[in-house]
Amino acid sequence: MDSITHIALGAIIGDAIAGRKIGKMAMALGAVAQSLPDIDFVASSWMDTAHDVMAHRGITHSLLFVVVVALLFAWIGRRRWRGANMSFGWWFFFAGLELFIHIFIDAFNAYGTGWFEPFSHYRVSFNVLFVVDPFFSIWLGISLVAILILKRSHRRRVFWIRFGLILSCCYLYYCLLNKYRIDRWAKEALHAQQIPYDRYFTTPTPMNTWLWYIVAEDSTGFHTGYLSLLGHARKVQWSYFPRNDSLLGTLRSRGDVRELMQFSQGYYTVEQWSDTLVFNDLRFGQIRGWENGKARFVFHYFLQQPGENEIILQRGRLAGWNRHSLQVFLEKIRGE
Repeated sequence: MDSITHIALGAIIGDAIAGRKIGKMAMALGAVAQSLPDIDFVASSWMDTAHDVMAHRGITHSLLFVVVVALLFAWIGRRRWRGANMSFGWWFFFAGLELFIHIFIDAFNAYGTGWFEPFSHYRVSFNVLFVVDPFFSIWLGISLVAILILKRSHRRRVFWIRFGLILSCCYLYYCLLNKYRIDRWAKEALHAQQIPYDRYFTTPTPMNTWLWYIVAEDSTGFHTGYLSLLGHARKVQWSYFPRNDSLLGTLRSRGDVRELMQFSQGYYTVEQWSDTLVFNDLRFGQIRGWENGKARFVFHYFLQQPGENEIILQRGRLAGWNRHSLQVFLEKIRGE
């Protein structure tokens, strides 16, 4: 999830666990602990883009990192706040829960989270939440503002803590139900339209849980389409993209290409844009693909100009959005 959501969630959980013991300092420590896995952003200062995207949500989002850092956090907390009625075990629980919730929530996005690093490079991704989903985060934001304003002794603090956590959990459960339904509908659409496939995935489109992006892989490429949970028609308009991995040629042995192929989990295509060879990771969707089924992909890496691959995800996520594209997007969400 986005950093602001992690900070809000960390502060609320911190107050719930240790607020009565160390006061509002529990909110600050909770926000810090919840944010620690994202310290991997500093790797971008010395890594090239291809290695950086693979390193992000890697070792710092692993179960090993949770245990080691929770132990260190507990040792520091026990020494720094000696007067607090918190044992080493309580500090370890505090930090461990914050860290684990961070890597757990991140696994619900499409990016993939390295829970088992460094022993396995397998990335966990449930594809249930978009990386920024206001319907998940808003309840946490309201809760955080409320407990920041209320005095430590105010009896309504418990209500607002429960408000944020319960409503966000309810929304996550609702998204899981939507995921179950859309997976079933996607398989029905593929079968009804006689599209053979070896594997597929579904993931929500930006900032909502009602319009979903579908990718189905066959032996030579990928069918992509969009399906809304709110419409009555369940027929998908598919677009096809050949994998074209033969275009890689000798580039296949290059370090950045190997990293990208592993990172994409096999969901990639290669395209020739004029005189530039481009590697696409299909998992992050298309640039306004609901408006144009043959649109370019959000994650596109220039293989012959690696220096031009800064902010590789952000440059395509909202590219070209305007009033008209937003209107089309809302219509697609409604299933029109």
